[in-house]
Amino acid sequence: MSGTTEPFGARLRRAMDERGPLCVGIDPHASLLAEWGLNDDVAGLERFSRTVVEAVADRVAVLKPQSAFFERFGSRGVAVLEKSVEQARAAGALVVMDAKRGDIGSTMAAYAESFLHRDSPLFSDALTVSPYLGYGSLGPAVDMARENGAGLFVLALTSNPEGGEVQHAVRDDGRSVGATMLAHLAAENAGEAPLGSFGAVVGATLGDLSSYDLGINGPLLAPGIGAQGATPADLPRVFGDAVRNVVPNVSRGVLRHGPDVAALRKAADRFAAEVRTAVAAA
Repeated sequence: MSGTTEPFGARLRRAMDERGPLCVGIDPHASLLAEWGLNDDVAGLERFSRTVVEAVADRVAVLKPQSAFFERFGSRGVAVLEKSVEQARAAGALVVMDAKRGDIGSTMAAYAESFLHRDSPLFSDALTVSPYLGYGSLGPAVDMARENGAGLFVLALTSNPEGGEVQHAVRDDGRSVGATMLAHLAAENAGEAPLGSFGAVVGATLGDLSSYDLGINGPLLAPGIGAQGATPADLPRVFGDAVRNVVPNVSRGVLRHGPDVAALRKAADRFAAEVRTAVAAA
């Protein structure tokens, strides 16, 4: 791999500055396909994904397909995912593959090769990963990301209520597991400019996070805007000084406006403008 490959963090910083820091999910679950008047089959999946990409890939910084909703259709669904990733990146959006992979050794290396190697049909700009077999288990993904100019988003402080039993657990050194993950990411990103490539997933619905050091010099992918109850105006209060590095994720808040392309674009533009305003005021 050429040493001239631009790191994900630099590409993300530019995209956020130019397009606004918004991530739109591509979540074709059965109920949403039905709302769009589409069948819960590969044809409906393809129509849904193509429409979302057509509507917003030329205007938002990040698109985040949820791999599971494609995988449930088997090889034909994965083929739709491959095409969606290709089309989204061709339109200028960065793609974060939401697959939450996490394993050890050669298995983690294979997951990394699937999503983070430039020769893979599923190559994405970044991948969500789970560190709960130990942060060190992510080593193959970290290495693959570095070699290919890609990034990772590590589950650190997630918005689901069950997450707290692991992420808020306190280690013998007095630091929580979630805080430990943030510290690992800060070390990965040390010295990187304008932004490191190794980010954390931190829920926008979690309220005051001032007890955590979110200054990891990397992006913070923040689910929870829209249907889960958080708003762009909440971002400065939740993320404090790190708010400029937040990539808020909106899925249903935009997708429910489909299948009308103009309505999808209007919704994405509105959320992007609200996020810009909130960040600027922080």
